[in-house]
Amino acid sequence: MAHATTKITPKVFIVSMFTAEGTAWYGLPEFNLLEQNIAVPGFSPLFPQAHCTLDGSICHLVTGEGEINAASTMAALVYSPIFNLTQTYFFVAGIGGISPKRGTLGSATFARFAVHVGLQYEFDAREKPADWPTGYVPQGSYAPNQYPLTLYGTEVYELNDDLRQAVIRMAQTATLLDDPLVQEYRANYASNPEFAPGAASPSVVACDTATSDTFWTGAVLAEAFENTTTLFTNGSAVYCTTQQEDNATLAVLLRGAVSELVDFARVIVMRTGSNFDRQYDGQTAVANRFAMPSAGFALSVQNILLAGLPVVTGIVSGWDATFREGVKPSHYVGDIYASLGGTPDFGPMSAK
Repeated sequence: MAHATTKITPKVFIVSMFTAEGTAWYGLPEFNLLEQNIAVPGFSPLFPQAHCTLDGSICHLVTGEGEINAASTMAALVYSPIFNLTQTYFFVAGIGGISPKRGTLGSATFARFAVHVGLQYEFDAREKPADWPTGYVPQGSYAPNQYPLTLYGTEVYELNDDLRQAVIRMAQTATLLDDPLVQEYRANYASNPEFAPGAASPSVVACDTATSDTFWTGAVLAEAFENTTTLFTNGSAVYCTTQQEDNATLAVLLRGAVSELVDFARVIVMRTGSNFDRQYDGQTAVANRFAMPSAGFALSVQNILLAGLPVVTGIVSGWDATFREGVKPSHYVGDIYASLGGTPDFGPMSAK
């Protein structure tokens, strides 16, 4: 459909990354996203359309997987003349790896921080100094525990925690699904007290996310990137989920906010656990990646909808009372450069 004169003004724009995440939102009794199917120049050739309800209050897109696809599609959206996104809530709703220290397969996590852990030097582990815990070194630095001296600007994004807490309360009204095969698999994590959340039932969790195009797995890399997440945020972030798109998506939305096309305080990032980022005690890293039951993937996709639907409907139903004016953040929101003003509570500009 073409909309040459009247712009579509969504209250909520759902962002999926691939087909299974996207189709979870179709065929619902609550709303029909396929009432408008709009070709948007610059979208992925695999996912060339945005989909919206007839009144345009709820829209959806699929970016394609990985940082390049996410950034390309989101830029095409933000700068499209088809939409007015100045009051839109962007709801990134996808699956990801999860640390058994924080959650389990099927858990729904909501992030305050997104950390671009892939922006580092990499030395093959066989060639690193013996006293280094990892071959990853922050750019411009000389050891794994040094803050990066060379910044690209996409290392960390901090989202609106006041909004996050509001949508977590919405998500907690849902009953998340579980699966017998998943229960059997996650029971392997119970032997390690540190992994108790991984052995528990799916739940809604407030914790943060790490971005890299590289799909890593295993305790050594997971601990390395957990430390990176802590380092880049001056200890503020809680490493929890892993994925390949979020910092790219947030980079575009932040630039859109600088141009006053979007409101960066209206961004939500939810990831449901599809696989563990590290093995259980006695398992190999390779087995963790390739022997994990596919039921974990299916469960994570199902729980995107179960946890996410109350968020979408809650924003729309509470529009006049709360969400039209927005949920004002009580803390810093933005990137490491303070592009939107304020003083970051992480990074070299932080007083920490």
